[in-house]
Amino acid sequence: MRFAFLFWILLGLFSCKQYNTNTAVKDYQQLPTFTENGIQVVVEIPAGTNHKIEYDKQSHQFLNDQVDGQDRVIDFLPYPGNYGFIPSTYMDPERGGDGDALDILVIGEAQPTGSVVEAIPIAVLLLKDEGEIDSKIIAIPADSTQQVIRAKDFTTFSIEFDGAKYIVENWFLYYKGLGVMEYLGWKDEHYAWEEIRKWAVKTAE
Repeated sequence: MRFAFLFWILLGLFSCKQYNTNTAVKDYQQLPTFTENGIQVVVEIPAGTNHKIEYDKQSHQFLNDQVDGQDRVIDFLPYPGNYGFIPSTYMDPERGGDGDALDILVIGEAQPTGSVVEAIPIAVLLLKDEGEIDSKIIAIPADSTQQVIRAKDFTTFSIEFDGAKYIVENWFLYYKGLGVMEYLGWKDEHYAWEEIRKWAVKTAE
């Protein structure tokens, strides 16, 4: 009886379309990009979950993406890291961007939707999605207590954590189904920093 009660509570929590946010933050997009030790990341999708949660620019809320009126749930393994965006970045379409902020996956302990974490970029996974270049910044938490792999650069990530790198690569290749995403290759942490600086915009006062 107690298990059934707990099950229905959890089901109710996961069925909600609005997710917890940090009420002290008025607009997550306006947070500074850079910190003393790395960059800031706004977590939309916690590690280990399948719900496709996105930050709504108009309402400043985190909402589950909708497909035919239903919550979009990734029909694959859960996200292998905390997925979100880098605030105060804008991939300008006039310069070849997709009109959104830079995507990023932070490999570390699961963080709730709406969390703002400090991260260290270690790599970029280059993909092609429906004919367009889709760059995924890969990072680790700057806070060592939140780290699950000790890789602060691409070389260490590739040699000592090649298995984790392989999992991340294949997850992004297949989470949308067979043949949707095309693999283009990996770039190192220097390329990651260049990408972030390229698309960083001045934070509104």
